[in-house]
Parts: sequence; structure tokens; C-alpha cells
Amino acid sequence: MFTLLAGCAGLQNTIESYGEAGKIPDNYRWGSSTANNISCHVDRNTCDMGAKFHNAVPDTVTFAFNSAQLDAQAMAILSRQAEFIRQFPEVRFKVFGHTDAVGSNGYNYGLGQRRANAVVAYLISQGVSKRQVKAVVSYGETRPVINTQDEERRNRRTVTEVSGFMDDAPLILDGKYAQVIYREYVAAATPKPPVEAGDLATASGG
Repeated sequence: MFTLLAGCAGLQNTIESYGEAGKIPDNYRWGSSTANNISCHVDRNTCDMGAKFHNAVPDTVTFAFNSAQLDAQAMAILSRQAEFIRQFPEVRFKVFGHTDAVGSNGYNYGLGQRRANAVVAYLISQGVSKRQVKAVVSYGETRPVINTQDEERRNRRTVTEVSGFMDDAPLILDGKYAQVIYREYVAAATPKPPVEAGDLATASGG
């Protein structure tokens, strides 16, 4: 008898929560994939172009100690970044400069800026529009990958990220979306040159 009553109580709670069979409940929500598609149609900035970029090419290059000079490995990575960026002229990018913790905060802020500037200059030399990568930012030593006060090459880096879409770019879903998909399809079928490990030895600053 107790089990039967408990079952009836559960059924009553279900009916109160969802209504009779076939009724769409008041708390109904779209699935995450559908919600994401809706968001992309409503606001192009919610489309995860950043993930596409991150998955397609390395987003980080590193530097020798106290240097903003691009080595062969960095240039190989940036050439791949430039190839991706050229495929999406409607997308804007920012380059963030970082240093390790050796040296003063003020000096390292300037060094991070010089590293970001060097990356932007190289991307532009590879055919990227100045309008797409004109914003460069330095975080100096404030955002390390490895939390250490010592010299650490992984902290001496720049990171390239998607920052949005051109203000005057046509909406990506106004009939030109197929062109974007086609560009990605062709790019995916194009062999990419391997990035050599290179010489990761450090010299001696931030």
C-alpha cells in the first residue's frame, strides 16, 4: 500500500511539473547545440571562431631571454597563423605580449609590447591586413604560464587570439556562410608544413 501511495505521489508531482502527456513544459530549454546555433544567428560574435583558430594552428610563440626577436620556429608558427587569418578577412585578432618575472615590471611591460609588435609586423609581412591585427597588448610578467621567479621560456611568449569581427564586415550568415565553409574545406585539405622543434635554448632578461 505504501509503495502504491508513493507511486501516486510521484505521478502527481510529474503532472504538476510537466502537465499532461504531450504538453511542452514551462521550463523547456533548447539543447546546447541548438542554443549555440541560435546564438550564432543572433550575434555573430558568439560563433566560436576563437576555437577554430586555436584548433587549426598554434596560437603561441616564445622568445629568447630579454629579446623580441622572432626565431625560425616562431616565424614558422606565425606563417601558419597568417595563412588562417587571411582566410577570414572579416575577423579581427589581438596579440598579447608576455615576459617572465626577471626584471622590473615597467621594463617587462615594454618588452611584452615589443614582442607583440614584432608578431603583428610579421603577420602583416605575410599578407595579413593591418586592420585585422592592429591591436596589440602587453601583460608583461603578470600572467605567467609557469609560476616562477626564474627565467622561463614558456612565459616569454605572445598569444594570438580572435577578438571579434570587423565593424563594417558583412554579417557572416547573410548568404556568405557557404563561402566561409568552402574556405575551411579547402584549407583542411591543404597539407601543412611541419613546425620544426628548433633551438629552444635561452640567452640571459624577461
